[in-house]
Amino acid sequence: MPNPAASLSPSPAPPTSSPSTSSDRRRSCPTCSGPVDPDPRFTAWCPACEWNLVPAEEAAEDCAKSAKDLARERAAAERTERLFEEVAAGRTDITRRDWLAASALALPVHAVTLAVAGAAGWLLVTGNTPLRCLGALLLAVAFLLRPRLGRVPSGTCVLARSEAPALYGLADRVAAELGAPPVGVIRVTEDFNASMAVVGLRRRSVLTVGLPLWEALDDQQRIALLGHEFAHHVNGDNRRGLWLGSAMRALAHWYELARPSERPRGGYGVIALLSLIGDYLSNAFLHLVSQLPYRAYLLLDRLTARAGQQAEYRADELGARVGSTEAARGAMGAMLLGSAVGTVTMRLRAEIQSRPRAGRREAAPGPDVSALWPQLREHLAAIPPLERERLLRRSRRYGHAVDASHPPTHLRLALLARRAPLPAAITCSPNEAAAIAAELAPHRTRIARTLLAG
Repeated sequence: MPNPAASLSPSPAPPTSSPSTSSDRRRSCPTCSGPVDPDPRFTAWCPACEWNLVPAEEAAEDCAKSAKDLARERAAAERTERLFEEVAAGRTDITRRDWLAASALALPVHAVTLAVAGAAGWLLVTGNTPLRCLGALLLAVAFLLRPRLGRVPSGTCVLARSEAPALYGLADRVAAELGAPPVGVIRVTEDFNASMAVVGLRRRSVLTVGLPLWEALDDQQRIALLGHEFAHHVNGDNRRGLWLGSAMRALAHWYELARPSERPRGGYGVIALLSLIGDYLSNAFLHLVSQLPYRAYLLLDRLTARAGQQAEYRADELGARVGSTEAARGAMGAMLLGSAVGTVTMRLRAEIQSRPRAGRREAAPGPDVSALWPQLREHLAAIPPLERERLLRRSRRYGHAVDASHPPTHLRLALLARRAPLPAAITCSPNEAAAIAAELAPHRTRIARTLLAG
């Protein structure tokens, strides 16, 4: 394939007595002698044989994994590939039985929580003093296992509708296009991510937008991102509901309560020996007890994983319908560039720290944070196609995903590539984009200051 970075190569050096200079070696692959991008800002690798696709330090971490871990990862990758082929073939009922099985498994989990709460109330009302103490303990356990409704966020990260009418208006247009309820609260964070949640007794939707990710996207890609997030209201993702989500959190709490803990041991003689034997027996018993919620959690996670990934594929398709297929693919590709935020932040932080400080009589100026976002956009625009291709292939090799609930990014991109390209159902005018940028300006300064503070 032609080298997209060939125009960036330096002029040939004058001939020397050595037949191969260090610059020549940097421009040719040591394995297949193919062309290698000499750009010193990015990893040099060979697109023909994938030499140095993964830097040595990352490859060393992979080599350190045990055979059992590697086999487990291969099995998980095979399951993910099968699900991708089924979704790509248009099968929409592949996870219905998984949802039913997971819902059935959640039933005894909630029944145990209700039983604990009922036993606590009965002991508190009818028991004597020792039994009431036991009832109070069971009530505390039931409170720990209760379903979490979540809270509506507050604070400086929250944008009120009166403060950001343009951003809320765009979000409401996306929600209406997908048949989703309008957004209740929008908050802006320093994460390179975005998410949607439903919280509170009124079940209000909370859209969380990571400003670094938002700044890395163009206007149409931002609409596709919003479409993906609002699609979680209509894509059949039951993991976010109270029934399954609360069951998984309850099992996790049960495991934390039951699992053995290491206690420091000391002393000598018979008492220390008896204490050691007692700790060993109690830990062995607790280990057996904790395996029940642990195995149940793994089973529930396994049952919901396939259905959850299918729902994410569906959200990608809905996001493409709203913002266009091209914009959705661009937004997904940007998720592979999260390290750029750290690179630009460290560079600007070093520049700020290297500046001479003001004298005692001079007012010390605050850190110049306004340059972070322009530098981030400039850095992202300067990433050559060959480096983007390396990141995509690296993602394919390691199964990179946004998190454990999402399919690998390269499969999400591949699914959209198999679908017919869709035009944008919603667009953003220049005036609307400018209004949204003005509404985010205070948060842009706040988050830049947070990132540069380290």
